[in-house]
Amino acid sequence: MAGDTAQSWVVPDDPLHLEFEYVQRICEALDATVVARPTEERLRVVHLGGGGLTIPRYVAARRPGTAQIVCEPDADLIEDVRRVMPLPRGSGIKVRTIDGRSGLEAMPPDYIDALVLDAFDGARVPPSLATVEFFDEVAARRRPQAVFCANITDRAPFAWARRFVAGVRATHRSLVVSAETPVWKGRRFGNLVVIASTGALPATDLSRTAARAAFPYRFLAGRDVVDWIGDAEPFSDADAQASPVPRSGTWFS
Repeated sequence: MAGDTAQSWVVPDDPLHLEFEYVQRICEALDATVVARPTEERLRVVHLGGGGLTIPRYVAARRPGTAQIVCEPDADLIEDVRRVMPLPRGSGIKVRTIDGRSGLEAMPPDYIDALVLDAFDGARVPPSLATVEFFDEVAARRRPQAVFCANITDRAPFAWARRFVAGVRATHRSLVVSAETPVWKGRRFGNLVVIASTGALPATDLSRTAARAAFPYRFLAGRDVVDWIGDAEPFSDADAQASPVPRSGTWFS
């Protein structure tokens, strides 16, 4: 836990066990876009935000040999994770104690097959990871057909999230946004999962899988995403904002 925020859920002996719904949606997207690639391809997955390393552990179990880099600035957190839930030998996961923006900017071009953004400062997405300049940095380092996955949080009418997604749309051809129905309807603050790519996304398959979940997610794709963004303008480094703070006592994952 980080305050009222449930940060990670890890079963060390079963890395395929995913407790949080938003993590399930991200891993379903990775399964469909990265894990599904030919086994002879050497892939690299970058994670901005580490937590308990739930998603890196999942990828390592589903596709052994995948090179993974995790950028996590909280050195105390990483030390605790390594002590309590050490990574298995040969996991392919390397953890760098650095903030996500700086870690990304240090990477060379044509480097990333998948980038997972799940970075929070307390309960808020850092402003430096929500701007059009950040998304330009992502675009400069991705390989063809790379996928971008992000976990963000907001509440209706989603003023912050729509600006975030507008920035994603500016640098990706395909885009879907999903959340639980109570979040879409404004009943509560919660997670939104953003999946984007320079290539086509299996939006229909992902939506069908999410609809069968214990807590179903509803997807927006194509024109529905464009209409939802509306006239929202992407954040820039000059006017960057962290994501909204949940109301006191609100529990979310």
